[in-house]
Amino acid sequence: MHYTVEYKDNIVILDMKNKSVESDVSAELKAKLLVLAQPDIEALIVNMTNVDAVDSSGLGALLLANRQLREHAIPVILVGVKGFVKSLMTMTKIDEVFEFYPTIEEALAALEQ
Repeated sequence: MHYTVEYKDNIVILDMKNKSVESDVSAELKAKLLVLAQPDIEALIVNMTNVDAVDSSGLGALLLANRQLREHAIPVILVGVKGFVKSLMTMTKIDEVFEFYPTIEEALAALEQ
C-alpha cells in the first residue's frame, strides 16, 4: 500500500496513493488506521482522490477506523471520493457514516468552525 501521513496540529491526514483499495492492501490499511485512529487526535482525514476502486475489505478498514474513533466523538472525514467509490458507498449506505469534502483544505476549514 502506498500512502503518506501528515499531521496538521492535532489532525491526521492519510493520503492514499493506491488506485485501488482492495483485499491485497486492506490488511495493511487496517493496521495503519488502527495506529492513527487514537483518542488523542482531533480528526482523521483520509484523502481518497487517487482511489478509483474499493472493495468490501477496503470499506471495512474505513469502518474500523470510524468505529474506533466514534466512541470519542472524533470524526473520520473522507476527501476526494469520486465515481465508482462514491456510488458504492451510497448503495451500501456507508455514506451516512462519514463526512465528505472535495478537498483537504475544505475539510480543514470545516474543522476550524
